Amino acid sequence: MEENRPMDDDLQRLREERLRELEAGLLGDTGGVIEISDTSFQDAAKKHPFLVIDVWAEWCGPCRMVTPVIEDLARDFAGRVTFGKCNVDLNPGIATSFSITAIPTLLFFANGMLVDRVVGALPKEAIRSRVMRAFGAG
Repeated sequence: MEENRPMDDDLQRLREERLRELEAGLLGDTGGVIEISDTSFQDAAKKHPFLVIDVWAEWCGPCRMVTPVIEDLARDFAGRVTFGKCNVDLNPGIATSFSITAIPTLLFFANGMLVDRVVGALPKEAIRSRVMRAFGAG
């Protein structure tokens, strides 16, 4: 029975961590990345004062490199800046509206107004710097 003790402790620790995660999800912004579509964009831009939208496509290699960076930054800036993803193949209206000709493109909105854009797969710290410059969010 004593041999199972470390595993029991690990299971209990994992249960407690998962419970904290679930509670955080119910109680507030945990930094999840939201889906943005042609139809949801206007509402998202109104609802979220500081919004970064990652415009991407499934077939785009550099876009896949940016995805974990966006997810990390969404957690880092949780409660201050909202991050969204918009699949350009499924939502051509956004690409047309913002003259997007290359992906990945990050669009930065402050109070519904486009304030910055980044084209290409930049490293995490470069994107973090652009977020802080666009929104003054540290």
